[in-house]
Amino acid sequence: MNSEASYADWIAVDWGTSRVRAWAMKNDVPIAEAHSDQGMGTLAKDAFESALLALIDPWLGVRQTKVVACGMVGARQGWAEAAYSDVPCTPVSENHTRPPVKDTRIDVHILPGLCQRKPADVMRGEETQIAGYLAKYPDFDGVICLPGTHTKWAQVSAGEVVSFRTFMTGEMFALLSKSSVLRHSLTKGWDEETFLQAVSDGLSRPEAMASRFFSIRAESLLSALDGASATARLSGWLLGAELAAARAYWLGQRVALIGNATLSKHYATALGAQGVATETADATKVTLAGLFAAYEHIKEQVS
Repeated sequence: MNSEASYADWIAVDWGTSRVRAWAMKNDVPIAEAHSDQGMGTLAKDAFESALLALIDPWLGVRQTKVVACGMVGARQGWAEAAYSDVPCTPVSENHTRPPVKDTRIDVHILPGLCQRKPADVMRGEETQIAGYLAKYPDFDGVICLPGTHTKWAQVSAGEVVSFRTFMTGEMFALLSKSSVLRHSLTKGWDEETFLQAVSDGLSRPEAMASRFFSIRAESLLSALDGASATARLSGWLLGAELAAARAYWLGQRVALIGNATLSKHYATALGAQGVATETADATKVTLAGLFAAYEHIKEQVS
C-alpha cells in the first residue's frame, strides 16, 4: 500500500481538443505520466471530472491535491471557461478558474489563455509553453514560434507577451493533403532541396499559391512528379507564404522554436535559409515548466 509520501505533490495537466496528458509531480519533477484520447472535443461539461480521475486516481492520497491544467479544458466548450488575459501581459497570470468538483481530494485550477483584440487572435495552451521557456530563459527578448496545426508567433519582451499572430498553415496542409485533389499526388517521404526551393517561391510570391497548388497535381500526371517531392513542395509553399506574412516577427529577431520535433526542424531549416538562426526547446519540458511556474504562483496566493 502506498504511503502518503509516495503520492503526487501536485498534478500537471495539458488538456487539448483531442488528447489529455497528466503528470504526477514531485516539486518540478514528473514521477508518473498518463494520457487518453478524451480531449475537450469528446466530452460534455459534466464528464471532465470523471475523465480526469480515470487518469490520476492512483496518484491521489487522503489530503487534497492541487491540479493545474492548461489548454482547451478552459475553452467555452470545455470544463469551465477560463477568461482570456489581454496582451500585453505575462504568459501565465493569476486569473485561473476553479471548476466545481465532487471529489474532495482534488482542487482544480484551469489557466487562462491569451487574447489580442486587434488584430483579433487567441491562444490556449501555448501561453503555458511560453511561460515555461521564460522560466528557463528569463532574459529572453525576441520571438517565440510554436509550430503546430495553428502555428503561433509571439513577440516577447520584459517577461510579457507583447503581441502574437496565428497561422493555420498546419491545418491547411492537412486539409489539402487529405481532402483535396492533391491527395492523389502526395506520399510519405521528403525532399529537402524541393522544400527549400518551394519556401523561397512562397516567400517571394505568396499570392500565386492557389495556382501553384494545382500544378502539383498536373505535374504528377504529366511528368510523374514523385510523391515525396510533391509533399515537400506543398509544405514549402505553405510555409513560405506564412514566413512572408510573419516577416515582421522573425526578420532581425532572436527566434525560439517550441513544438513537434519534425515541424520545428522544417521551420528551422526554412528560417535558416533566410539567415535566421533559431533556438529550440522540447514542448513537453516547457509545458511542465510553465505549469510548475503557475503552481508555485498558486501556492503563494494560498499561503
